[in-house]
Amino acid sequence: MPTIDALAERLYTYLDRSQIHCVRRAYYYAEQAHFGQRRRSGEPYVTHPLAVANILANMHMDHQSLMAAMLHDVIEDTAIEKHAVAEQFGDTVGELVDGVSKLTQMHFESKAEQQAENFQKMALAMAKDIRVILVKLADRLHNMRTLGVLRPDKRRRIAKETLEIYAPIANRLGMNNIRVEFEELGFQAMYPLRSNLIRQAVIKARGNRKELVNKIQHAVSTRLEEHGIKADVIGREKHLYSIYKKMRNQRKSFSEIMDVYAFRIIVNSIDDCYRVLGAVHNLYKPFPGRFKDYIAIPKANGYQSLHTTLFGMHGVPIEIQIRTQEMEDMANNGIAAHWLYKSDDEALNGSHARTRRWLSGMLELQKNAGSSLEFIENVKIDLFPDEVYVFTPKGNIMELPKGATPVDFAYAVHTDVGKTCVACRIDRKLASLSQPLQSGQTVEVITAPGARPNATWLSFVITGKARGNIRHFLKQQRVSESISLGKRLLNKALANFDTNTDKLTKEQINNSLKEFGFKSKDELLQDIGLGNRMAYLVARHLAVQDEKTQLETSGKEQPLTIRGTEGMVLSFAKCCHPIPGDPVVGHVSSGRGMVIHTNACRNIVEIRHNPEKCLDVEWDKNVSGEFSVELKVELEHQRGIVATLATTITSTDANIEKISMEERDAQFSIIHLLINVNDRVHLARTIKKLRAIKGVTSISRIKG
Repeated sequence: MPTIDALAERLYTYLDRSQIHCVRRAYYYAEQAHFGQRRRSGEPYVTHPLAVANILANMHMDHQSLMAAMLHDVIEDTAIEKHAVAEQFGDTVGELVDGVSKLTQMHFESKAEQQAENFQKMALAMAKDIRVILVKLADRLHNMRTLGVLRPDKRRRIAKETLEIYAPIANRLGMNNIRVEFEELGFQAMYPLRSNLIRQAVIKARGNRKELVNKIQHAVSTRLEEHGIKADVIGREKHLYSIYKKMRNQRKSFSEIMDVYAFRIIVNSIDDCYRVLGAVHNLYKPFPGRFKDYIAIPKANGYQSLHTTLFGMHGVPIEIQIRTQEMEDMANNGIAAHWLYKSDDEALNGSHARTRRWLSGMLELQKNAGSSLEFIENVKIDLFPDEVYVFTPKGNIMELPKGATPVDFAYAVHTDVGKTCVACRIDRKLASLSQPLQSGQTVEVITAPGARPNATWLSFVITGKARGNIRHFLKQQRVSESISLGKRLLNKALANFDTNTDKLTKEQINNSLKEFGFKSKDELLQDIGLGNRMAYLVARHLAVQDEKTQLETSGKEQPLTIRGTEGMVLSFAKCCHPIPGDPVVGHVSSGRGMVIHTNACRNIVEIRHNPEKCLDVEWDKNVSGEFSVELKVELEHQRGIVATLATTITSTDANIEKISMEERDAQFSIIHLLINVNDRVHLARTIKKLRAIKGVTSISRIKG
C-alpha cells in the first residue's frame, strides 16, 4: 500500500523541501477530513487521494496539483467548504479542488443531467487552469483501476462515461498512455467477455507471429545501419480496444487486423525521420496513398510522426511510424510533457497553445448552449479524433473533424463568417455548403451582408461550434419574432378599448407584469406571441386599470394582417393549406404561436367563434412568399403523363413539393400533388394549364 513517506521520497527528485512539506500538510489534512470513511474495498478512504497524487507525481506535476489531488474529495465528501481549503492552502489550490469537485448539493431531473452539469462546471474550471483536468484524469484513472469492487451496473456506467468523455479528452491533450489505459480498463468493464476473447486470441496469435516480427525488425535495422542512421526499431503491440473498434467499425475479422505488422522507429532528429522514410521505401514497396506526414502538419493534439504502410516479405502489410524521441515523449504524455520535461521546446509550447485554443472554443460552446446536456453533446462531437486538414485561400491550414462541411469551416474561421455565408468554392469551383470536405482542399467562403444562418444547416454541420452558434441564432430569432407577433396581437386586442401599447402608462404595464409574473414587457409579449397567453385577457387587464376606458368593445376591431414574413411563430396549417386570397382565420396554439387555417377548415369548426382561441385575420396586400396547396388530379393511364404534369407545373413558375399516385381502376389513376404557389391567381393559372393536358379528366383542390 502506498504511503506519504514513499511519495515524499519520490518527490525529492524534482521538488524542493518546502513544496514537499506543503504536500505532506495537504495529506494530513485530507486524512483528518476523511477519518472514519472507507472505500468499497474496505481500505481507508485517504488511500485514494494518495494514489491520485502518485499518478500525478509520475507526470512530475507541481506541488499545487499534488495538494489538490490530496484534497480533491474533501469539499464533496466532508463538511469542509471551499473557503476553508483556500484559507489553509491558498486560493490556487482552493480553485483546483473546487474545479474537480462534483455538484452534489443541487437536485437534478436525471443522472444524465447531473453528469452533464458536473462536466460543464469542470470544463469552465479547466479553461481557467489546465491542471484541473490533469487532476481529474488521475482521479478517474485510479477509480478505473479499482472498478472491480463495484456492482456490475455501476461499473458499466462509469466505464461508458470514461470511454465517451475522459479517453477522448486524454487523446485531445495528447496523453496517449492514459488514453490507452482508460480504453483497456473501460473495455474490460463494459464488455468483459469480448475483452477476454480478444485477449486470448492475441496471446495465441503472438506466438505464431514472433518469427516474422523478428525477421522484419532485423531487415529494417540492417538497412538503416547500412545508411549510417542510428535508430531504435520497436515492434508495436495492438491494444485490445483498438482491435475491437476496428472489428466493429471497419467490419474486419480478427485475422485481417492481426495480419498487419506494426513497428515504430525512433531517431535523433527530424532530418533522420525523412532519411529513414527513404530507406524503408527502398527496402519494401510502399502502399499508394497510405503515407501521412504529421511532422509537417501535426494533429490537433500536437501529435507528430511520419506514417507509412509497406508491402513486406511474402506480401505482408507493415505499418511504420517514424519519429524523434521528443515526438515519442510528446505522443505518450501530451500536455503533461510540459511539467515532465520542463524545457522551452517549441513542440511543448505549441501543445500548450493548441490546448488553450481548444479550451477557449469550449468556453464559446458553453456560452451558446441552451443546457448542459446540449453542451456535453457538442463537446463529444468536438472530441472525435479523426481530422481533415484544409487550406484557406491564403494558404493557412485549418483542422476540422472528419465529415466537416464548408459551413463548419466558415464558423471555424470566425463566427461572423459562419453567420453570413451563402455559398462556397472548393478548389476554385462552386460547391454545395453541405459537401463533406477532404484533406488538402482549398476552401473559400462567399458571404453576403444581410445573410442569416439557415435551420437546415443543423442537419449536416459536424462541429460543436457551428451547431451551437446556429441553435443560438435560431433561438434568438424565435424570441424576436415572438415579441413582434405578440405586440401586433396585443395592439389588435387593445384597439377594442380605443388604445394601443404606445399609449399605456408605465404604471399600467408594471401592474400587469406583476399580475402575470413577468420581469419585462418583452417577456410578456413573447408569451403572447408563442400562444401561451391570450392577448385579449392581457388587454382587458391593462384597460381595466384606466377608469376612463369603457370595457364594452368599441366595435372598431380590425383583422390582423398576414404578410408572410412573420417567421417561425406563424405557420400555415397542413390540413387545409391556406394561400393568399383564401378567407382565413388564426388559431392561437400554445407554444407554437399562431396557425393559419382556411375559414371552412373542418379542424377549427368547433372553436371558430371562440375569441380565446381564434381571431380574425386577413392577407396583407403585399403578402410575399410561396405557399403549399394540395391538388387531386384524375387522369387516364398514358405513358409519360407524370412527366408531362411536372413540366407543365414548372412552366407556370410553381414548384412541386410532393407527388404520389394511386390506381383507381384499370383505365384511370389519381395523382396527389403538393405544389408551391404565390396566391389564388397563380393557382388558377396553374390549374388552367393542367386541365389543357390530354388525358386529365378532373382537378380539385383539397382543403381539409
